[in-house]
Amino acid sequence: CSNPRFCRLCSAGLCKTRPTDLVFIIDSSRSVRPSEFEQVKVFLAKVIEGLDVGPNATRVGVVNYASRVKNEVSLKTHKTKAGLIKAVTKIEPLSTGTMTGLSIQFALNVAFSEAEGARIKSNEISKVAIIVTDGRPQDNVKDVAQRARDAGIEIFAIGVGRVDMSTLRQMASEPLDDHVDYVESYSVIEKLTKKFQEAFCVSDLCATGDHDCEQVCISSPGSFKCACKEGFTLMDDGRSCSACSNAATDVVFLIDGSKSVRPENFELVKKWINQIIDKLDVSDSKAHVGLVQYSSAVKQEFPLGRYNNKKDLKDAVKKMAYMERGTMTGQALRFLTDSSFSFMSGARPGVTKVGIVFTDGRSQDYIGEAAKKAKALGIKMYAVGVGNAVEDELKEIASEPTGEHYFYTADFKTMTKIGKKLQINICQEEDPCECDSLVKFQKKVEDALQALTKKYILYASMSKRIALLENKIV
Repeated sequence: CSNPRFCRLCSAGLCKTRPTDLVFIIDSSRSVRPSEFEQVKVFLAKVIEGLDVGPNATRVGVVNYASRVKNEVSLKTHKTKAGLIKAVTKIEPLSTGTMTGLSIQFALNVAFSEAEGARIKSNEISKVAIIVTDGRPQDNVKDVAQRARDAGIEIFAIGVGRVDMSTLRQMASEPLDDHVDYVESYSVIEKLTKKFQEAFCVSDLCATGDHDCEQVCISSPGSFKCACKEGFTLMDDGRSCSACSNAATDVVFLIDGSKSVRPENFELVKKWINQIIDKLDVSDSKAHVGLVQYSSAVKQEFPLGRYNNKKDLKDAVKKMAYMERGTMTGQALRFLTDSSFSFMSGARPGVTKVGIVFTDGRSQDYIGEAAKKAKALGIKMYAVGVGNAVEDELKEIASEPTGEHYFYTADFKTMTKIGKKLQINICQEEDPCECDSLVKFQKKVEDALQALTKKYILYASMSKRIALLENKIV
């Protein structure tokens, strides 16, 4: 099979053909021998075999031509694949001249007419003509082919043997590389079967998994769009979903850059980090991101708040150089709590803190106390492991419930799946303590104002008395 993906789709029943009005225009002039004409019919039958044939799916017609034109099969005639293929096998060659232009005009006026079963022109239904010829036409094809294309008919031109290639190019739709084919003889025309089956195949991208929607994928012919579950909002990237996109968050990535990761995999890790960044609402007032790499030592790549837009952030991630050496995860966790989330490193007071730890192996130092401290300080910890990462260590790092905060995959190449699953839902909840503090503060202000008012009244009263005494003295 020339296209393994196509074969996989077909075998899984996931390849459907877009609703199409398809007309084959086949040359049966005297240069086409009877045995060769039989090979053309086998080619037609095999292409038809890969189609969704039906009144509401693909309708197929066949126009046979030489010096004259004959409408062998109308678009309205056969509603089943079996009946259609049987009709094709009964077609006989006409065996005279080669009036290719006349056959295109006939297809435009008759074969693609509503009277012959063609559907009204719309964006949902394709109009396609496949012309098979082996010689030079005896009439003009350029103008009539242009009229057919202008009418919305997509034309494929197949040339055999000593065909005139310039004529094929005059007939075919753009791009010519996709719409012009040549075979040396009719004996090998069957090799084009897969090409046309693939051309008409519209796979369900949601069913095949060929999409990057985080939650809900909605299929459309040859395409898809993403949506979110109830209570979630679709982000600006059109793929990610957020439960609370308006919350201010400080996020720090703690990335294992040890020797076991290897350079090529480290590049995949950087792509994964940027996949997560794409899901965040990065701005001066919302999500801030910091990046720390560790091996035998710890290196702050950039602190929180240095970059406040996704482009600059992702560019900085791409520039991160691979450290190699050991795996001191415990030391890195201590750096996270003591330095990364400090005021000096850009952390904001009162903002939710999130730590995302990635590692591919067993830590060479003790992680228990540092992991406990991070969670005790209220940092929401995610643990992501690949390959030889120890799952017990990942669970020890991860916040509760661990099922939502710990992820593992055996292969770096499948990290993107974790990227889709890892959802940082930070909702700003009203802090009752903050409300109480506000009420207390307001009460203090009111009490102070009342005290000032009493003092003012007392001061005014005393001022009047002093004035009276001064008047008496005078």
